[in-house]
Amino acid sequence: MPSVALDGEPVPRTGELPDASLSELGGRPLGFYVHVPFCVTRCGYCDFNTYTADELVSRDGTATASRETYAGQAAAEVVLADRVLTGDRPPVSTVFVGGGTPTLLSPEDLGLVLGEIRDRFGLTPDAEITTEANPETVDPDYLVRLRAAGFTRVSFGMQSARPHVLRVLERGHTPGRPEQCVTWAREAGFEHVNLDLIYGTPGESDEDWAASLEAAIGAGPDHVSAYSLIVEDGTRLAARVRRGELTEPDDDAMADRYLMADEALASAGYSPYEVSNWARTTEGRSAHNMLYWTGGHWWGVGPGAHSHVGGTRWWNVKHPAAYAARLAAGDSPAQAREVLTEAERRFERVLLELRVDGGCPLELLDTAGLAAAERLVGEGLLDPRAHTEGRAALTRRGRLLADAVVRDLT
Repeated sequence: MPSVALDGEPVPRTGELPDASLSELGGRPLGFYVHVPFCVTRCGYCDFNTYTADELVSRDGTATASRETYAGQAAAEVVLADRVLTGDRPPVSTVFVGGGTPTLLSPEDLGLVLGEIRDRFGLTPDAEITTEANPETVDPDYLVRLRAAGFTRVSFGMQSARPHVLRVLERGHTPGRPEQCVTWAREAGFEHVNLDLIYGTPGESDEDWAASLEAAIGAGPDHVSAYSLIVEDGTRLAARVRRGELTEPDDDAMADRYLMADEALASAGYSPYEVSNWARTTEGRSAHNMLYWTGGHWWGVGPGAHSHVGGTRWWNVKHPAAYAARLAAGDSPAQAREVLTEAERRFERVLLELRVDGGCPLELLDTAGLAAAERLVGEGLLDPRAHTEGRAALTRRGRLLADAVVRDLT
């Protein structure tokens, strides 16, 4: 969850939504994202809305927010969501807890928030309940309790198998720990397990990346995510690059690493169902992320969390203390919102649906976009068979240039 501040129109203190947005609730799946904003330390590349313990203490030494009280605050926002989302709403099909480091909270605290969602909204029979996890913050007992709390999927931040790469990223876990966590998760009863990888870190070689892929595949998760490193302004990593201590990631090297990942994962039986995500089976895909990419509704709980329901998008105040104060006063923690126009919603559908393997309907494109789609088929960036079936779907080469393809189509 990036920490970038956005402008928008004011949100009513009650958090109420436009009737037009509420009228769309029954038409698409509903999910919840729960943001846990706490970290032991902040990784050098991280631009997310997270806070260490020292950053949550006022000048007089008193805590402005704490992990101990956070689950109750998040549950209070779920109560608010229950009041706001009136009408024909579906049961919740996905819950995703991200951070920060969600596993700094106890499984029981995470279960408390999940229980509030379940009790107030209901869950579909096949609901996917995911949490991210830092490998150093879990052990076999934690994962057993997490599974007992109702979680069905866990995603471990592996990033790399090489110690020197982890040091540049300022990751705290030791090599081998994420692979051990996969085993523990399986033993705890988790059928679906993801490992997150990052490629393009300064100082990482092709051999380093190949070793990370081999280690991740060897651990046996049913899902792997691989993201290129982005040097975000304001991070410690950006400062080190600016001072010349580290080199900027190279675009050509990034492309090579992506192709290495795709080849290694395909050889191991993983299919690329989205530009940066591979799964062994259809059931192993991230249903929550698919909800984002295919236009579902979601309510984002927590400081800085973003939500989207029926064309209305809003985002919460960023600081945990401000978030807690709003809820304690009985007010919505939302800072601002925007109501998307039909043209904006069409653009976002192309942007997001194009990323998944099925692509987006050609009917979303205007005349110029349709002409561009034909040209991109000829250039090998869009799949010709999907095009004849009325969809724009990226080829393997097209996945490397996905942003450029979107620009051409829109």
